[in-house]
Parts: sequence; structure tokens; C-alpha cells
Amino acid sequence: MSNVKLFESKQVRTHWDEKNELWYFSIIDVIEILTESNNPRRYWSDLKRKLEQEGFNQLYEIIVQLKLLSSDGKKYLTDCTDTQGLLRIIQSIPSPKAEPFKQWLAQVGYERIEETEDPELSFDRAMETYLAKGYTKEWINQRLKSIEVRKELTYEWEKRGVKKGIDFAILTDIITKAWSGKSVKQYKSHKNLKKENLRDHMTNMELVLNMLAEVSTTEISKEKKPITIEENKVVAQQGGTIAGNARKQIEAKTGKKIVSKLNAKNIIEGKSKKRKLK
Repeated sequence: MSNVKLFESKQVRTHWDEKNELWYFSIIDVIEILTESNNPRRYWSDLKRKLEQEGFNQLYEIIVQLKLLSSDGKKYLTDCTDTQGLLRIIQSIPSPKAEPFKQWLAQVGYERIEETEDPELSFDRAMETYLAKGYTKEWINQRLKSIEVRKELTYEWEKRGVKKGIDFAILTDIITKAWSGKSVKQYKSHKNLKKENLRDHMTNMELVLNMLAEVSTTEISKEKKPITIEENKVVAQQGGTIAGNARKQIEAKTGKKIVSKLNAKNIIEGKSKKRKLK
């Protein structure tokens, strides 16, 4: 899926990679905006050469060529990169318009170092971020608890030799489908999400059942001590099924579906309306 995003009131062509769940951006478009160059293609060509000379050996690993719509109505292969790659490129652009991004990256890096030394800071900052977005304190407390539960699970997986990345994703998918009836991708599509964190768009009940699924998986893993990824898959299925059975029982008693289409916007707006009615 291709799209166009506004960047300081100017257009940046984008492409959403459904399979890898990544946004890709036209590098030429961003360079034109940040540098105000009359020839952004030449600027990008010179910048690539400069980055190679400086020893940035991974440059061509972060660039992909995608067919994007041009001003003449035709599609041409265009150098694109994902968010991480774009931020890396922006760091090398000597422009006043690029400076805010560089300052932001420096701030983020500083905060990550602080959080490594004092993990509680990450929870404090998460609380501030969620409050700024309009979530209620009750929902935020539930969400922060879910982060704690998730960390306990991933720590358990690491002890069992599960590799971060693809294996974590596979096991998470199994747990999610076992309790909700949907894979992570299906669940996100159900809520009309793309790159967003699924848990940030769950209702209180969804968060509770997701936590039940993950904490159950953690406890079963501690007892069964799985060794292989296949054994971990069995444990993930068992943990997720416990929460899945709870979901079905609640739905049978209430007559309401728990896995909803509500996302963060709906949840926040719903909470605001309730506060106004009071």
C-alpha cells in the first residue's frame, strides 16, 4: 500500500509493507524538504558517497527501491528506507531543519541510557506519555502492569533459550490466537492498526485477558522447563488457552464479544464522554 504523508505541509511519499509491518519513506522527498535543494537527487547521490567515505558500510542495507507514484502520474523505482534508516540519514544532513530531529535523537539516546541505569524511569516516562495521549489513570495502571507481566514472560523465554525477534513473535502469536481467536496481524487489522503496539489499543478487559494468557504461560514454563522452540510452542498454546476459556465463559455469561474493534482513539473518546456525563 502506497500513500502520501504531510511533512511540514509538504508531501512525502510512503509505502506500508504489510508483511514486515514497516513504513518506508521516499528519501528524495525528505531531503528536498530538509535541505530545500533545487536538485535533491544530486544531493542524495553526493550524500551517499559521503556516507560511504565516512565508513557507513550498512548504507545499502537500509535502502530499498520501491515503485512510487511521481508527479507525471507514473510509478518509478525510488530509494526508500524505514523509520530507523531515515533517522540515521537525517543525522548526516547539515541543515537547520534537520537539527530538531538530531536534538530529539540525542534526547532519546540520553533517556535510554538513564533507563538502563534506573529501569523505574521507563515506567515514569510511560505514565507521562499515556497521560499526554489522554488515557485514564486506571487504564494506564493496567497497561503498566501488562508491561511488567510481559517482561517476566520474555525473561522466562530467554532462560529457556528462546531467541529474541522471530521466535518471540511466533510464541506471542500463538498465545494471542489461543486466547483471542485471532493472530496478532488479524487482531491489529480488526482494530484498523498498522505499526502501532496492539496492547496500547486494548480495552481493560482485553488487557486483563492478555495478561492472564502471558502470566499463565510464564508459570507453566517455570514448571515444565521447555528446552526446544517446539516445546515452548506447546506451553504458549496452553497458557493462551487458559485465558481463551475465560474469555468464552465471560462472553457466554454477558452475551458480549470481548475482542473489540475499539482502538486507542475510541477508548480515549469513550472515557472522555463518560467523564463529561458525570
